[in-house]
Formats: sequence, C-alpha cells, structure tokens
Amino acid sequence: MSAASQQITSAPSPAQNSARRVIFASFIGTAIEFYDFYVYATAAALVIGPVFFPHDSPTAQALSAFVTFGIAFIARPVGAFLFGHFGDRIGRKSTLVLSLLVMGVATTLIGFLPSYASIGALAPILLCVLRFAQGIGLGGEWGGAALLATEYAPPGKRGRYGMFPQLGPSVGFLMANGLFLALALSLSDEQFKSWGWRVPFIFSAVLVVLGLYVRLKIAETPVFAAALEKRQRVKVPAVTLFQHHWRPVMLGAVAMIVCYTLFYIATVFSLSYGVTTLHIPRQEFLALLCLAVVFMALATPFSAMASDRFGRRPVLIVGTLAAIAAGFTMQPLFGSGNIVAIALFLIIFLFLMGVTFAPMGALLPELFPTSVRYTGAGVAYNIGGILGASVAPYIAQLLAQRGGLAYVGAYVSVAAALSLAAVLCMRETRDNNLQQL
Repeated sequence: MSAASQQITSAPSPAQNSARRVIFASFIGTAIEFYDFYVYATAAALVIGPVFFPHDSPTAQALSAFVTFGIAFIARPVGAFLFGHFGDRIGRKSTLVLSLLVMGVATTLIGFLPSYASIGALAPILLCVLRFAQGIGLGGEWGGAALLATEYAPPGKRGRYGMFPQLGPSVGFLMANGLFLALALSLSDEQFKSWGWRVPFIFSAVLVVLGLYVRLKIAETPVFAAALEKRQRVKVPAVTLFQHHWRPVMLGAVAMIVCYTLFYIATVFSLSYGVTTLHIPRQEFLALLCLAVVFMALATPFSAMASDRFGRRPVLIVGTLAAIAAGFTMQPLFGSGNIVAIALFLIIFLFLMGVTFAPMGALLPELFPTSVRYTGAGVAYNIGGILGASVAPYIAQLLAQRGGLAYVGAYVSVAAALSLAAVLCMRETRDNNLQQL
C-alpha cells in the first residue's frame, strides 16, 4: 500500500487492511459465485433437459438445457454494467456484497423450482428468469473481486494478488462437481433425477452466508479511497468507458475467449457427450473432471507469478499458442473412449485454462483508470463470456453431430487464435501504476 493512501483520513485500520483478509475476501466470493454457476452447468449436462423440457429426444433436451445455460452469459454484461456503475461510484465493498447476494438467492431458488411435470410451461420460464438473475450476480462479482485484490497489491505483485479471484473457479468447480459426484455415488439414478440434483443448489445458501460474513469484514480499497479523496469519480462510468476506453474493452473481451472456450468445452460439453455418447458412467466422468481441475488450480499460481516476472503478454501468448495446438488433440484423445486418454485430454484443456485465465486477474484491471475500472474490467470479462462460453456447448453439440469431435477441436483452435490476435494488439500493463491511471 502506498504512502499516499495511508495518509487518507478515512482509511481503515491496518487490521482491516491485512493482506490475508483481502486475499481471502477476493477468493471466497468468486469460489462461491462460481460454485453456483458450475452447479447449474453440471445440472444442465445431466438433468435440466429431462426435468424442465418436454422433448422426446434426449438431444433436443440437451440443446434446450444448453440454451438456458447461455442465458446467464447474456445477463452477465448487464450485471457488469449495473454493478460496475455502483462499484465505480459508491465503492467496491458494498457492490461485492450485493452481487454475491443476488447470485446466491437465484441459485437457491432453482433448487426449489417445480418441474415441467408439476407446473407445465411455467417451469422453464421461471428457470430462465432465475438463470438470468444468476448471470446478473456473477456479472458484478468478478470485476469487484479482481479489483479488491489488485488495488491492494504491493508493487510488482499484482499478478500474484490477482490470482486469488482466479483460484475461485477451480475451488468452486471442485465443490460443485465433488458434491454431484457424492450424490451420484450415494443415490440411485431415479433418486438423483427426482430430488438429488436439487441439493447442490440449496446448499448454496450456506456458502453465501459465509461469503457475506467475510465480505462485510473487509474495508474499501486504498486506490478507490484515494480516488474519492481527489473527487475522481465520473457521473456515468459506462458512458465514459465507451467514449474513451472502448478499445481495451474489446481487446480484453476477445482475449478472454480462449479461457471460456477451453473450460466449457472440457466440462459442460465433454460431460454431456461423455455420458450420453461415449457411455461413460456419470460418476466416473465427474471424478475425471475433479482430477483435471486440480491441474487448472496448479497452473493458476504458476502462470500468475510468471506474468509478474515476464509480463502479462508473453504468458498469454504462450498459453494461447498451446491452446491452438490443444484443439487438435480432441479427436484422438477424447474421441478414443479410453479413460486414460480422456483424462489426459481434460488435463490438457483445464491446465491451459489455468495458464490463460490467471493473468487476467491483473491484466483486465490494469487496462482501465480507477474511475471506470470496475465497469471496464467487468464488462470486458463478461463480454468475453458471451463470445467464448455462452454458445460454446451448444455449438460444440451441433458440430459433434454434423462433423464429429475433430470439428469441435477446430472450434477450440479458432477461438484460441482470436484471443492470440487480441493479446498481440495489446500493450504490456505489468508496470502500470493503478493510482495514476
């Protein structure tokens, strides 16, 4: 923390500003938020179609479920604009608390939602509404968590601090998939489809209470406190963002495509395809995903620290080049049906997700000045979600039907190439001073 920020009269006490508390607060919220999001992603691949859509065809049910999966990604930029406005105008802390609450309530209510067999067409309508609310909450979460970490970070360590929100997805995924795996092992298929799938959604309420407790204990970031002291806020951050900073928004969004595509092809699409087409038992595939996501978690600190040492761009260039090559492994590895080969495929994809995702926790906030940083980082991140993830499982399902897994692999390689082009157009941001932007 800089000397200037320490002199601000409204600055909180050192205990409130401890690095450990900041790191945990930035991490726990994203872990819970992504737990909520992945609970739905896993359910979409396994049960959402049969429970909420009346199609006779399993493929039609899967496509319908993946459409509802994509709805939240459409909502996420809306959440980024909404919460970004208040995050840049009022503060990071209060906005983060509200975003977590919105996400948690929506997720819990999905667990209590009646099926199509019970209330007819109202069931999928309500599901879409709650899924949209999930997207609103998550749209406001990541930008604030990344700013909480990076605006507290000491000089030269923003990548390391920024990796903690990036670890949230790995832990959230392990919690979600671990719980689904436990249910798959302890319940019959009939019990799981009848009520077991609801348990992870309802359990979200417990996690949200924990997250709210931690978030309410944290103080405002010193960078934003300094901006308040200097009266550097703008009236409508979104307008200022697109008037003066539209280029970094679009470059940041396209740079994010590779992360989302790798992750959701490896998890949502592969889970659905592996269970329904390759006929791998659900619990076995969930166990493979839990193993693979450990490698994603291991790649995160490695990549984040490398980005502090070598720069954000070099790490992302290497990661996206590797992702382009990884697309060509999908057919021979995943399509083989061999468990060891499938595990290797999942490990490669999710390891590269960690490599490309980790530097984003520092990179996206570094692209924008303090007055629009919450909005800018959040909007770039979530537009990237629309481009890279919202339709990825749906497109992959269609490509697999019409051309096979080689087409899906080519889709991944093209997505990675787009991100590589965006990174090459960016300037290096590692040495930027956030208080002077």
